[in-house]
Amino acid sequence: MEENAKDAAASEWAALGPSWTRAAAKAYAQVVKEAVGRGWTEEDLARMATRELGEPFHRLAVAMAAAPGRRTLDKFAAEERLDRFSAARAVVDLLGLYSALPPITALTVPPPSTPGEGSGGKALARIRALLAKAESTGFPEEAEALSAKAQQLMARHSIDAAALAAANGAGPDAPAARRIGVDRPYEGAKALLLDAVAAANRCESVWSAEFGFSTVVGHRSDLEAVEVLFTSLLVQADRALHRGRTSRSRDFRESFLISYAARVGERLTAATEAEVAEAARAAGPELLPALAARDLAVRDTTRRLFPRTTATRLKGRDADGWRDGRTAADRARLEGP
Repeated sequence: MEENAKDAAASEWAALGPSWTRAAAKAYAQVVKEAVGRGWTEEDLARMATRELGEPFHRLAVAMAAAPGRRTLDKFAAEERLDRFSAARAVVDLLGLYSALPPITALTVPPPSTPGEGSGGKALARIRALLAKAESTGFPEEAEALSAKAQQLMARHSIDAAALAAANGAGPDAPAARRIGVDRPYEGAKALLLDAVAAANRCESVWSAEFGFSTVVGHRSDLEAVEVLFTSLLVQADRALHRGRTSRSRDFRESFLISYAARVGERLTAATEAEVAEAARAAGPELLPALAARDLAVRDTTRRLFPRTTATRLKGRDADGWRDGRTAADRARLEGP
């Protein structure tokens, strides 16, 4: 929609007086319904509002998703100190963005809980606690050792879920999918880090660069842990990147993050393989086929959701950034704190 057309639409709503919010709320509901029909969730829409329009539009999108009505629009206008026309124009801009979004792959619905999954909440709470400590400590070695311990717990939880299914004679449950935001700047390096975390935790990720997110496919017991660890590693990478220096080139920062992601992936995968080997010795020959069945289910679901994908190659251009990124990742002690 062109700017003149947007101004005209906003003026038409503003001319309605206080009742403009009723017309805007009705239009919002219709546009969102159409976007959902094209595969977008309201969480996706709020993320796109931030990415394309800015933080005030994110607040508007989140508020409308929670309570799409007149009071929400009145409150938004008051909090942002907007006159009637400006508030109406903000809604027009948001709906214009939503209307222009193309169809995307619809997410699969997570399967219902199965008996025995009650321990998942406790495991995730422990993982969150470890990562919170990692983010708050001022000692890099401790932070990365805590992250490594969190990865060990994530791997153990996934193994336990597979072993329980095998013991009950059940096949692998259907994998689900989750979109995780990959924000500017250096989206490619961040997507690489998410891919590394996903791969180490029996998941697959597909990056949608034009929309600023990756879709991670995996079993429900793994998806939330992947997002939690990815978010924590981003925080820790940013802190390591800026430690000791105030000015770094773009090539240095990008090379640092690419190297960090690659090395973290190696370390996380090694931690997972060690947990699998130990569990296989204890559980016997039934475990490895159960894990393989889960991996196959994830791979098949990913191919069904994304039948056509292309590989993206990233290359670090700054040798110092690459070295420092690898050094930061190498500080992890995989045996835990």
